[in-house]
Amino acid sequence: PPPLPPPPPPPPPFPLPCSLFLFPVPCSLFPIPIPCSLFPIMSSPLTLNLVEGAISFSFNPQAASDLQAALAQLMQSLKATANSGGGKANPQKSMEYRYTGEVFLEVFCNPNIWPTPFAAKVLITVRDERIRVTTEAQLSRLIEDVNLYVESSA
Repeated sequence: PPPLPPPPPPPPPFPLPCSLFLFPVPCSLFPIPIPCSLFPIMSSPLTLNLVEGAISFSFNPQAASDLQAALAQLMQSLKATANSGGGKANPQKSMEYRYTGEVFLEVFCNPNIWPTPFAAKVLITVRDERIRVTTEAQLSRLIEDVNLYVESSA
């Protein structure tokens, strides 16, 4: 008779990260498929391109859609300010978007200080319990990055 196959390896002594189980596929540690409903799906990273450099952090598609809507509203406010033609414009409300997940994200912009939507910059803060990054970014580039993230996660 043929020799018996070796026994399966013992389970790991610690829980494996959820990102290993996005789909029910077998692996060497578990010889049977693991249903993905047993493990939460991790947020995928959002990369924001800054004036110099970039920052990536965990984000989720629903939060990205909310940010996309807030940025669209900001663009409307900026266009209203720019269309005043140098006359007395109605002051527009500042945009403050906040997201709390694996990291805290805040995006702030005062539309009343920028002459056009294309000149506008936003203040971005990303922090968790170990690090805090606050920087400026071009609004147009932020919109591109968020739109790309939403499209790729759809």
